[in-house]
Amino acid sequence: MSLKNRVLEDIKTAMRAQDKLRLATLRMASAGIKQQEVDTRVELDDAAVLAILEKMIRQRKEAAQQFRDGGRTDLQEKEEAEIEILRPYLPEPLSPQALDQLIKQAITAVGAGGPKDMGKVIAHLRPLVQGRAEMSEISGKVKALLGP
Repeated sequence: MSLKNRVLEDIKTAMRAQDKLRLATLRMASAGIKQQEVDTRVELDDAAVLAILEKMIRQRKEAAQQFRDGGRTDLQEKEEAEIEILRPYLPEPLSPQALDQLIKQAITAVGAGGPKDMGKVIAHLRPLVQGRAEMSEISGKVKALLGP
């Protein structure tokens, strides 16, 4: 079953269970997917749906941090609950050791010699780690390995 269909089936399940937060969160995800399909006039594959879900999770993390900083724990908890609803749709995260190994392999594969090659390494890694690691974490590690 495709990721998009899994979200749609889970919406039906949430409706039957009358789980309002889960239903609202999954409807929001479905609306994001449909909006992207309308904008591009193409039915999205799992990789594109995964990218949309990652973006939604990242937005919620940022919002939760802002609510935490503003002392709005009620809204922070809502954002964190939405993250937990969306997280199961992402693949299993990479361990730090596996991530380091993938980065080293990518550096070797593209023949990176310094910081100017960082974009090549990131481009090589992106499809391998999509949904399994934060790109900000990856770019920091790549930058550290390539040196100044």
